[in-house]
Amino acid sequence: MKKELEMLLEKLEGFSNPKIQLEQYVTPPALAAEIVVNAKLIGDLHAVNAVVDLGCGTGILAIAAALLDVEAIGFDVDCNALRIARKNARNMGVHVDFVQSDVRTLCLKISRDPDVATIMNPPFGIQVRHADRPFLKKAMEFSRVIYSIHSAGSEQFVSRLAGERGFAITHLWKYSIPLRRTYSFHEKAFKYIPVEVFRLERKKDEVRNARR
Repeated sequence: MKKELEMLLEKLEGFSNPKIQLEQYVTPPALAAEIVVNAKLIGDLHAVNAVVDLGCGTGILAIAAALLDVEAIGFDVDCNALRIARKNARNMGVHVDFVQSDVRTLCLKISRDPDVATIMNPPFGIQVRHADRPFLKKAMEFSRVIYSIHSAGSEQFVSRLAGERGFAITHLWKYSIPLRRTYSFHEKAFKYIPVEVFRLERKKDEVRNARR
């Protein structure tokens, strides 16, 4: 399943004019496939009504979820990235709702019982410190479970924010991923960087409180 999904995701178009201030990098297909397949095997994809990707870029994570027969929605502030994301979804033969929105002002109408899984690759905060924080905070407003990619060494920050907002880290995967040359200042065709992927789950008491 994972290899087949990875091969499909490798066909997706990347950013045509990536914006450094938004830290636009394509999530490696192998990592995207790994995360979404893990979510399926754990049972998260079909335990929720939809998968949301905040800062979806050209759509790889949302499309990966849709290829596994899950309703998916992607949000991004960049209209050019969304144009490519919609094209990618059409080429894959899947339907994904892609919506232009700033994560800070995004307002989702959800049921009182959280029924959304967020799978995302937020900015690492290289250009703007703590740029991943608004994405995590927003996901925690409406998600039952969250899968989120962060730079290595983020566990303390993620754990603290999770504890403050009624979530717990259940899984932590560590990878070294290849990033393709994206910007003019990149000297190598590939650069391997260490990342951490967190699975965060809303605590049961918090789910019960949401139902009230």
